[in-house]
Amino acid sequence: MLDIQKKLSNPFYALLALPSTAMGFALAVQIAALSWILRTEFGFEIFEIGIVWATGPIAGIFGQVIIGVVSDNVWMWNGRRRPFILFGGTLAALMLISLPNIGLISDFFGVSNILIVAVLVSLTLDLSINVSFNPTRSIIADVTPEGRARTKGYTWMQTVSGFFGVMAYVVGARYGNYVLLYGGAVLVLVFSIIPTLLIKEPRYITGKDEGPLGRLDPLLAATISILIPGSGHWYAKARAKAAKFFVPTVLLYSLGIIFSTSPGLYVPLFILAAALHVYTIVDAFKAVDLQNRKSPEMAAILDNDKTEWNQLFRLYIAHGFSWLGVQTMFVYIIFFLEDQLVPLGFENTDVMISVSFAVLNTVGFLLPALVFEPIAAKIGRVKIHVIAIFIMAISYYAMGMIVTTPMTLYVLMAFAGIGWGAIVSLPFAIMSENVDPNRMGFFMGVFNLSVVIPHLIVSFVFSLIIAQFASQKLLFLLCGAMLTLSAVFWFFVKEKQTGEVDIDKLIEEKDNS
Repeated sequence: MLDIQKKLSNPFYALLALPSTAMGFALAVQIAALSWILRTEFGFEIFEIGIVWATGPIAGIFGQVIIGVVSDNVWMWNGRRRPFILFGGTLAALMLISLPNIGLISDFFGVSNILIVAVLVSLTLDLSINVSFNPTRSIIADVTPEGRARTKGYTWMQTVSGFFGVMAYVVGARYGNYVLLYGGAVLVLVFSIIPTLLIKEPRYITGKDEGPLGRLDPLLAATISILIPGSGHWYAKARAKAAKFFVPTVLLYSLGIIFSTSPGLYVPLFILAAALHVYTIVDAFKAVDLQNRKSPEMAAILDNDKTEWNQLFRLYIAHGFSWLGVQTMFVYIIFFLEDQLVPLGFENTDVMISVSFAVLNTVGFLLPALVFEPIAAKIGRVKIHVIAIFIMAISYYAMGMIVTTPMTLYVLMAFAGIGWGAIVSLPFAIMSENVDPNRMGFFMGVFNLSVVIPHLIVSFVFSLIIAQFASQKLLFLLCGAMLTLSAVFWFFVKEKQTGEVDIDKLIEEKDNS
């Protein structure tokens, strides 16, 4: 073990942040370049771009939950998280090189429909990112104690990752997206491999092999039901009373797509389909929990479970609404610029996007470690998070009402960065202290569902709604409304405020053990 890891010094926190930085950088490159390439090079429309972006949440549903479960229960190459970070990082680097070559790939394989190739390349990139993202976040919780040290791990993660995210947008604005893509591939490869080989992972968090909760895990059943409504009951081998909703749910989703040109029809159809879908997810959770309690052994494990379920679900809902607002901006800002600023003579949409996101991430990476972490130690992470989310919501409302120049957009993006810095740092620390530490990978994967499900809604529902807007000013008003709801829901989340950690005492306890 490195001496900096034993002492939990700042250089170790920086090193610990690099694998997550690699995945965040790959995601930043995708955000900066994907919609721009699809729109300017191939002329994709709103719904087509939404389809390509939907590959991310689909990959997240499969990748993060499954990899989280697997990484909790394997030991290979002297690590639980190490194999997945190395593999995912290497594949992500290769896919970044493939992204600007979609046309060449299409010609090589003789595929005439460029949309199919774009979806496959984007899906592979997203799968590779999701294979690594969960382990890169879980390893931070694995090697840091609860309390301020844990918060520091995640705020440093965002500070380092955010800095390089800014560099991604600066490079894109200064040298173009193609230089960004190829240079990003090199950085992702280096940051995924070298730090991962230097960090020593604990084999068991509590000092003994407690193993997973069991094969019939309620949240895994709920995850399966996300993919196929009602199928969680089949997984649980319980009575499939919710499976009968599979057909009507799929039918309603299909009708919503068929009548996508008629808002009066598709909006209520999608709302009803989503309501039935959510019911099957919750019911699958209850069914598996009931099935588990029939076994005295499993019932005893459940009774000793350290997970704060009520707080966990409140956190998921609050965080999900944050991502409804943020992802809508990331995916569709190109259409806002074309509608509001290009007619006024500001034509370099790629530069405006890169500079906007650079400003957003500059504020987002500076605040977590420098401001949020010390303030959160005094007033609590939830309170500072609510304040940051409200500021971001106000910034979005202002973007929709007063932006007439790129400079105005950049200034408001700086204020929005306050909320962005909180969204990508504080919830991880809050969540990690409400779950069983031996199953951190699994819960990180489930936590990611509060990100990927909003992504799917943005791709398949919001794209249809936004296409009907007479003015794209309404885009940011929609984003602001989602952030406002998120801040309200965060009021109902409680946290464990454990305060300072005595590092010297912690090191002494580790040495004695």
